[in-house]
Amino acid sequence: MKSVVITGSTRGIGYGLADSFLALGCVVTVSGRSSTSVKKAVTQLSSGHQADSVLGHPCDVTRFEQVQGLWDEAQSHFGTVDIWVNNAGIGHPQLQFWTQSSEEIRAVVETNIVGTMYGARVALRGMLEQGFGSLYNMEGLGSDNRRVRGLTLYGSTKSCIRYLTDALAEEVRGTGVIVGAFSPGMVVTEFLTGRFEEGSEDWKQAQRIFNILADRVETVTPWLAEKAQTNKKNGARFNWMTRGKVISRFLAAPFRKRDLFEGLG
Repeated sequence: MKSVVITGSTRGIGYGLADSFLALGCVVTVSGRSSTSVKKAVTQLSSGHQADSVLGHPCDVTRFEQVQGLWDEAQSHFGTVDIWVNNAGIGHPQLQFWTQSSEEIRAVVETNIVGTMYGARVALRGMLEQGFGSLYNMEGLGSDNRRVRGLTLYGSTKSCIRYLTDALAEEVRGTGVIVGAFSPGMVVTEFLTGRFEEGSEDWKQAQRIFNILADRVETVTPWLAEKAQTNKKNGARFNWMTRGKVISRFLAAPFRKRDLFEGLG
């Protein structure tokens, strides 16, 4: 029974990962910035899994002492931390870089880069002390060097995460601790769709692409959780949306009608 900590896990992919790890028999510590969101997530997860397998602990990943507190709480409660997932991250409206405020730039960089670095520092130090463990960073647009107009800020942070992951994998080589990455592709969450105004022409165009290339949380996260639980390879990168899958989706699009948004609030 492995103990898993997931930052930013009160909704979206993080919540889906928590649910998926629990379904595999793991114990999970979920976290988010607010106590309210954490309590809600714990309640929901406990309704479908054993209540004593779920622990909640609020954590703002831009505050180092809170990230350390998350580790300490999970380790104290479950005895060890076998898997740590740096999932917490924020996006921004799709705008030209020079129109974005300095406050927004700072918030995205601090959450996506500094928060991930804090999580990595805390998790790796703790895992090296206990002699084992796996750290996974969440990649995204920019990690594969793709560029999208209006998403320069977000993409730059994820490009940094790619380098960070590969560099950390080199640093821990031979220690018994491993570092890897999750690359979930397009997943239908508020994080993905929130930058569009519903009903706008941009949203209609985006929907057409999402219905070809995207997937729902419950499709992607069980695969990622299973890979992480069984992986023993340092430097592994679990990429859900491979090049072959992209090509086959576009080829099948004229004959296969998907509506990922049907039934969603």
